[in-house]
Amino acid sequence: MTYFEELEKKTGGKDRSVRWFREKIKDMGTPAPRTLIREGVVRTRPRFGQMNFFLYSPKYKDDRNILPYYDRFPLIMPIMPQGGGAVGESFVGLNFHYLSIPMRLKLLNVISEFANNDKFDETTSIRLTWNKIKRNRLVQPCVKQYLMSNVKSPFRVINAEEMMMAVLLPVQQFRHATDRKVYNDSRRMTQQPIRN
Repeated sequence: MTYFEELEKKTGGKDRSVRWFREKIKDMGTPAPRTLIREGVVRTRPRFGQMNFFLYSPKYKDDRNILPYYDRFPLIMPIMPQGGGAVGESFVGLNFHYLSIPMRLKLLNVISEFANNDKFDETTSIRLTWNKIKRNRLVQPCVKQYLMSNVKSPFRVINAEEMMMAVLLPVQQFRHATDRKVYNDSRRMTQQPIRN
């Protein structure tokens, strides 16, 4: 049984609040990134229309003038391939980890409006394009480009019924900055109030 299946089982088939899920995640403990990848459906390329977890090592990770901080374990919604083909040399995606959990939930609500159905199960696809989302301030801090040559694991596909659980997991792995610093920077970019 995967981490997400175990968490879903604990709901008893009932709709549960965000607070309930956060408490259960705290009780169950935070899974290791490699465990989350190993337990799920994996692909060699990101799955558009669904979220993806993967391990990443950026090209400019040692140059803080170019990249002041980065996330080693992105949770992305891919929105645009680059460099030719379905996913050529790179792709652009929204990395939810650059947002605090309340902001992640807001962005999740925004992108769920682009779902192809109301079921929110394995058949659901999020039909998201840059033109549909570019004016929303919440995307500003989390739009990132990823080079396929720097991806260090398969892509773990997160289907629609797992998305809320995925955004609630505190599995971000920022380098060169604390979570608090990243979230405060993101709040400034999106003009959201900073919590102390």
